[in-house]
Amino acid sequence: MASNLPAPEGADLQDQPTAGAWGEWNPTEDSVRPVRGKHRVAKPRGGLARSSTVLGVGVIAAVGAGGIATAQDRPQVAISMPSFPGLTDDADDAGDSGDSGRDAANGPGSSDRADTASGAPAARAGLLTQHAQSGSGAGEVLLNRILQQAESQQDAASAQDRAQAELAAKEAAAKEAKEQAEAARRAADKEAEDARVAAEKVAADAKAKADAAAEQARGAKASGAFSLPTSAYTLTSHYGDSGSMWSSGHHTGLDFAAPTGTPVKAVGSGKITSAGWSGAYGYRIVLQLDDGTEIWYCHLSSMSVTSGAVGAGETIGRVGATGNVTGAHLHLEVRKGGSTTDPLAWLTSKGLNV
Repeated sequence: MASNLPAPEGADLQDQPTAGAWGEWNPTEDSVRPVRGKHRVAKPRGGLARSSTVLGVGVIAAVGAGGIATAQDRPQVAISMPSFPGLTDDADDAGDSGDSGRDAANGPGSSDRADTASGAPAARAGLLTQHAQSGSGAGEVLLNRILQQAESQQDAASAQDRAQAELAAKEAAAKEAKEQAEAARRAADKEAEDARVAAEKVAADAKAKADAAAEQARGAKASGAFSLPTSAYTLTSHYGDSGSMWSSGHHTGLDFAAPTGTPVKAVGSGKITSAGWSGAYGYRIVLQLDDGTEIWYCHLSSMSVTSGAVGAGETIGRVGATGNVTGAHLHLEVRKGGSTTDPLAWLTSKGLNV
């Protein structure tokens, strides 16, 4: 592009470069250098642009509201601010119009000095006061938030303690119930064991009695028509034993010690010829067998049959302790032709196991 400006005085027209010498100027972002100097930039409006220093002032004010320190308690310090968004539009416009007049009168740089000297200190003072006031409210909010968080944490801790206490109570109740159930189980086991032992004892006693009855039946069958005079006995005195207890100086019978009331049976078939009180013999029954042998049953507590015929093994009385005795027993005598004989030998001869 050719220039239409006049050539300076004293310059030769031949020395002026032509368009072809310089070429066409086509600027690019590499060839264009950044413009130096002061250029005003539109200031952001509608919000507060905070620098790191302004944020620091706000934090100090917030902490001061909590009771530690406030920005107002400290002396104000001049702070270099990059921008002051608190200024109004009118002030900005007035500053812009004033800058043009002062720039024209004072020359380059006068606008910057005027801004620094007049508007900056006042803006900084107002901004500090505004931040101090707003910081006090922020500190109260922060304090309230901290208190709310502490209360929430305390409520959570209390709820956790209650939950732990309830869990401990449930565990203790479960443990106690388990112990009670275990004690009840042990008691039931003991009762069952005692019942089992008692049942076994009853069964053993019944078996023993059944065996004794069977043995007695077998003895009676083996003897043909003879039976033992009693059961559940112990032989205490035999025939011929000597002592002062017997009037003849020696024992004339065989003693079967047994509890009072034990049944007394006929050793063989025959008939009862005598039954009643007989002095030292107490209550006595005399049974005469078919072959004439007499069997005397002495010291009886009671007499069931006092006369008539009886068969072998039939109950005729009960063991007792009447007459000249020291305890309950059956005194059995066997007499042939009026003379006594050994009852043990006689019973054995009849096939009885005494």
